[in-house]
Amino acid sequence: MTRILISPSKFVLGAGELYKLGDYVSELGSKAVIVAYNDDYARVRDALDTGLAGMKAAHAAFGGEASDAEIGRIVRIVEEKEADILIGLGGGKALDAAKAVATLTGNPVIIIPTIASTDAPCSALAVIYQESGAFKRYMKLPKNPDLVLVDSEVIARAPTRFLVAGMGDALATVFEARACAKAYANNMSGGQSTLAALAIAETCYKTLLEDAVKAKAACDAKVVTRALENIIEANVLLSGLGFESSGLAAAHAVHDGLTVLNETHGFYHGEKVAFGTIVQLVLENADSETIRTVFAFCKSVSLPTCLADLGILDLDDGRLMMVAKASCAEGETMCNMPFVVTPADVAAAIRAADKLGGTI
Repeated sequence: MTRILISPSKFVLGAGELYKLGDYVSELGSKAVIVAYNDDYARVRDALDTGLAGMKAAHAAFGGEASDAEIGRIVRIVEEKEADILIGLGGGKALDAAKAVATLTGNPVIIIPTIASTDAPCSALAVIYQESGAFKRYMKLPKNPDLVLVDSEVIARAPTRFLVAGMGDALATVFEARACAKAYANNMSGGQSTLAALAIAETCYKTLLEDAVKAKAACDAKVVTRALENIIEANVLLSGLGFESSGLAAAHAVHDGLTVLNETHGFYHGEKVAFGTIVQLVLENADSETIRTVFAFCKSVSLPTCLADLGILDLDDGRLMMVAKASCAEGETMCNMPFVVTPADVAAAIRAADKLGGTI
């Protein structure tokens, strides 16, 4: 079997790194298009103006969904501006859009997360959504970003809920990696997991258990500490490498299924993945100690542990089966579990996970 590990060409994490952006851009291109929400762009405008002083850069205001239509619109902007480098700035969907546009235009891409809410920044993957916000498909990209640049001061000033959501996304990494290894499932690059990728996933989990509460406190206080930077690394780099080079399984499949419910659209990716992780543990009949540890972790940082925590107050059997069927749809990562999982299995696991969330 072939083992493959992929990663961004460079990862940089530190306080004030955004002010050095021009140095990094000049290594890759000269005319940039920045893909970012207006609010995210405005929030770091001073640092961008300093970091890109003397360089040509246009802002393509991100429309809100990483949809085919939005990606096509930004491609046209890149072509009109004759840009030779993409900069994705902000949260997961804007970053995925930038990566997709870079692939379609053949340009290098720098990814600058302003929140540590997902493991998307490092990956050669873009999640494509419908205009309604429902999951549509995964878009596999030919390479990882050329640079992932994380300014820890920017992360510290962002709302803490984003950091916590990133912890939820990172939480799934080790459990999905273990499931994929047991199933001999291919990772996101089409190969088997390496020992290094599994070790990274395990380190991600250990870092969460050790530093999550301390990092949350630092973010609440809007200060940079060693614990905060450890969690930023876990959320962005360790989780990113761990999921991409080991694989996804039930936790993310359940997330995708949950997106069919309108109630969940106001919740972040990692918040839904956290509950999906609990569902996966139920499917696996994980040992009681593991389940207690995961529930304790989620509660310690206020991650969802039941349906009500995701705004789902009345889930009848019909809508539940819609979620379960979407979780098991063709092309979903549920197929990476080391045993066959049916929609009925998922529906039962969601009910059981929900009940556990109200009792543990």
